[in-house]
Amino acid sequence: MIDINLIRNDRKKVKENIKKKFQDEKLPLVDEVYELDILLREKKQEIDKLRNGRKVLSEEIGNLMKNKEIELANLRKKSVNEINSRVESLEIEEAELQNKIKERMLLIPQIIDESVPIGKDDSENVELEKYGDSVVPAYEIPYHADICEKLNGLDKESAGRTSGNGFYYLMGDVARLHSALLSYARDFMIDKGFTYCIPPFMIRGDVVSGVMSFKEMDAMMYKIENEDLYLIGTSEHSMIGKFKGQLVKEEELPITLTSYSPCFRKEVGAHGIEERGIYRVHQFEKQEMVVLCKPEDAFTWYEKMWQYTVEFFRSLDIPVRTLECCSGDLADLKVKSCDVEAWSPRQRKYFEVGSCSTLGDAQARRLSIRAKAKEGNYYVATLNNTVLASPRGLIALLENNYQEDGSVKVPKALQPYMGGLEVIKPKQK
Repeated sequence: MIDINLIRNDRKKVKENIKKKFQDEKLPLVDEVYELDILLREKKQEIDKLRNGRKVLSEEIGNLMKNKEIELANLRKKSVNEINSRVESLEIEEAELQNKIKERMLLIPQIIDESVPIGKDDSENVELEKYGDSVVPAYEIPYHADICEKLNGLDKESAGRTSGNGFYYLMGDVARLHSALLSYARDFMIDKGFTYCIPPFMIRGDVVSGVMSFKEMDAMMYKIENEDLYLIGTSEHSMIGKFKGQLVKEEELPITLTSYSPCFRKEVGAHGIEERGIYRVHQFEKQEMVVLCKPEDAFTWYEKMWQYTVEFFRSLDIPVRTLECCSGDLADLKVKSCDVEAWSPRQRKYFEVGSCSTLGDAQARRLSIRAKAKEGNYYVATLNNTVLASPRGLIALLENNYQEDGSVKVPKALQPYMGGLEVIKPKQK
């Protein structure tokens, strides 16, 4: 949510930002908020004037009663009652106007950074840099589901019976490799100085609306029936929600957290659910990083955070690249974002394994998260980034470590988490 002062003082800037995101249908919202805000301030002024008048009358009534001027005092009381009635009516109108403004403000996108490339969708994202050699071996790399099945590591058929499409069982050494990845990701971030957290896996509706746009919410979140609770789509949601309504001490900033959680997503949209593989599913696990900091430090942390993800994957000998997200690919709360993509030797292209975003004060405004400083309180900046989202990370590892004989090498960084196992071999039938 942007600062209302931007609409009061620079509607042109807000509209230009909407156009950059190719959301012209939202342009009328800016003028609507502007007009509603004028009405709201007029109501507030009238209420303040009436309250001041009531205060004067109340003092006068007190003096009249002291002087036993009862009849005149009663007349003044009548006037006070009329004022009370008018104030009550105006307060209802004030609340209605505030709700109308908030409804519209929640739909107006955050002001994107000037460095963000302009484009309609993810097809216009801009490659920044490649890390590692994108090698294609002389032998064929099977589909990841086939690799897992040869290792007796994947059972989607049974998952279909128990849970439906979009779920899976990981088994044996593949399941162990999956857990090793997550454990390594956890320790990797702890070594970077982040505090490890396991958050709630369900959050209330007011936290959901505080951390994401309504469009994202509808496409992603599972709601618990008859409860004001949603299953989280990423641990960032509950980690930011941890600070809802809080006034943190400036000297405590930056707050750097790394959190593990299962994630649940409807995956509604054009991409759909992958029927055979485990690239796009309803349930997965994730190691996330979340930072709360001073606004002026946000971009410094943004650069650090995506570089941590690159470093993590390169420590596993997985080639990656970074992509700058264009304006049309940015969710409404984001100021700037980049994706980290891993190399797929099977597809001979990169695919997304993580995303890093700075959201400015958008989430902080929605959730009222401020820092206490000598110069006055201010909204903090929030950032989030994926360390590892698995099974996508698992897919990248399997493809890049697949051997011609059907085995999969275990990267050295993961071997301590695998009991020293160096190679996962196909199971004999």
